[in-house]
Amino acid sequence: MGIIAGLLGLPDGDRKFGQTVGQRVVFEAAQEYVRAIEEEAAQFRSFFVQERTSEFKRRYKLPGGGFLQERSQQTEAAAVKPYGEWDVAFPLWDRGSQLAWTDIEFAYMTPNSLDNYLETIRVQYMNTLRRDILSAMFDSTARTFLDKQHGSLSIQPLANGDSVVYPPVLGSSAEATESHYIETNYATASMSDTNNPYKAAREELEEHFGMPTGFGNIVALINNAELSKSQALTDWFDVEDMGVRYGNDSDLALLGPMSPGRRVGRVSGVWASVYPWIPATYMVFVDADQPKPLIERVDPADTGITPGLNLVSESDRYPMQMSHYRARYGFGAGNRLNGVVLELNTGGSYTVPAAYDL
Repeated sequence: MGIIAGLLGLPDGDRKFGQTVGQRVVFEAAQEYVRAIEEEAAQFRSFFVQERTSEFKRRYKLPGGGFLQERSQQTEAAAVKPYGEWDVAFPLWDRGSQLAWTDIEFAYMTPNSLDNYLETIRVQYMNTLRRDILSAMFDSTARTFLDKQHGSLSIQPLANGDSVVYPPVLGSSAEATESHYIETNYATASMSDTNNPYKAAREELEEHFGMPTGFGNIVALINNAELSKSQALTDWFDVEDMGVRYGNDSDLALLGPMSPGRRVGRVSGVWASVYPWIPATYMVFVDADQPKPLIERVDPADTGITPGLNLVSESDRYPMQMSHYRARYGFGAGNRLNGVVLELNTGGSYTVPAAYDL
């Protein structure tokens, strides 16, 4: 049974459902369908996004480094203060789509037909949301967003080697700049125990967030093109197939934290998930135990604008009937240190993949 038919308790092919239950009831069912779409989107969003906020800008304060000062009984130590800060900002885009049909089309419409209309909205919304989140991860340059309320905002990527200095990494006592957009200087075909991107990215994150015993929950999202070379690494362990009962002579990985895609293995202390929307020759690493890299901006609560995908208006201008759907949101990096993007290439410097260079 189709979703709309199920919500209304009608047969899939009931051509008279519009006249039988009334147009208002039909569109209430359509809104229920949209709420289900938003729940699906929330599951994907939760891996990358720490929180929703109505703030358009935020400042992160940084602690200082160094050592305590030598002193004597007659001298006081000089006053110290935190070293610095970094500013981030968040865009707020307005996305939308419209469904429209004539009174004749509505009269002949079945629940399955309406399902197809709404499935188009779902596909468009998920495609757009995914593209916007991954663009915020892959794009290594700061972008300018012209905000009607607050003017030009500088939307920051992950740490990209700019002038921001971050707290000292493990093994150091001095603050330093950071870049988490890295070209490996070897191609996928040259991945090996020596050229191990999982180990390199894990260490890049561990130097900021610590080295837990057992390695923790860093997740790598990879394209299927990188899977076979990953599985050839010496310390690769498959994730157990839920349809197979294994014996006692094989080592298998546990399930680990939730993440997009299909979890396939554990390698060099990193969970590997195949996610087809990661372009071939790229890998994205996130520490699932730390604050997520992105912040989502939404409208302030007192505006009455509901976050996520919503049916915002319906109009009936005979013979046309129209439904307008809208999603207002925006993504920018907040925790600029929790994310590493690797490009498996030999071009000399990181290049933003074309699909996410907006």
